[in-house]
Amino acid sequence: MGTKFSEDIIPLSDLKVNPGKVVSQVNETHRPVLLTNRGRGVAVVQSLNDYENETEKRIFMQDVVEGLMDLEEGRELSLKDVKKRIGLK
Repeated sequence: MGTKFSEDIIPLSDLKVNPGKVVSQVNETHRPVLLTNRGRGVAVVQSLNDYENETEKRIFMQDVVEGLMDLEEGRELSLKDVKKRIGLK
């Protein structure tokens, strides 16, 4: 789901007054909240589960790109060679 600017950008002062509301919001909406101080973005609050999922996706995509680059540059091994390297039969 995309960012809702009317709901997902809040001043730090609102976080200080009611942190539980912000935590509940990010858990329910699965959208990060941008915290501002004097009108400038200073931090992002995101649920731990969403953060972990996004991190796993990012790492996976980086690995896919790296693998595709290896293939393009001729760096590839047969399944037999890989099994031998890691000690599988």
